[in-house]
Amino acid sequence: QSELNSFLWTIKRDPPSYFFGTIHVPYTRVWDFVPENSKKAFQQSHIVYFELDLTDPYTISALTSCQLLPQGENLQDVLPRDIYRRLKRHLEYVKLMMPSWMTPDQRGKGLYADYLFNAIAGNWERKRPVWVMLMVNSLTEVDIKSRGVPVLDLYLAQEAERLRKQTGAVERVEEQCHPLNGLNFSQV
Repeated sequence: QSELNSFLWTIKRDPPSYFFGTIHVPYTRVWDFVPENSKKAFQQSHIVYFELDLTDPYTISALTSCQLLPQGENLQDVLPRDIYRRLKRHLEYVKLMMPSWMTPDQRGKGLYADYLFNAIAGNWERKRPVWVMLMVNSLTEVDIKSRGVPVLDLYLAQEAERLRKQTGAVERVEEQCHPLNGLNFSQV
C-alpha cells in the first residue's frame, strides 16, 4: 500500500497543506486502497475543504433545483418522442427490478425499493436531459447495491464533522451546475 500513488499532494509550508483527489464512488469501494499517508494527512488536518459542502442542506437543495427544466417544461417536451418512450420503459424496468437488486443489509437498515427509486429518480420528468443521463447511468444493479453507503467525498465530510474539524467548500453549486446545464442536446 505504501507504494500506491495516493493522489495526495503536499504543499510545503508550516503547517503543511494537502491536496487530495477523490472520486464520487461509495467509499467502501476505495477506502482500503487509500494509502496511509493520505489517511494520516486527513487525521492531522484541522481544516478540510471539499469540492462542495455535501453536508449543507442549502447545497443539496441548490443541486436539486439546478437540475430542473425551466418552469412549465417537462422532459417529454424537450426529448424526441422515441427517446422519451425508451427512457420511460427503462425506468419502469429499473423500478420493477430494484427490489431484487437490493441487499439484505439495505433492507435491514429500512431501505425500501420504492423509496430508493423515488430518491434517485423521483421527479425525473422535470429534470434537464444531462441530469437524467447521469441518473440513468447510476441506475444499475451494482450502484443500487451500494446505495446507503456515502460516496468518498461525503464520508470524509461526515468524518471531518465527527472529528470537529473546520470544513468548507472550494466551489459553489452554480459553478458545477451551469456548465452541465450549458451543454446542448447533441452533446448530452
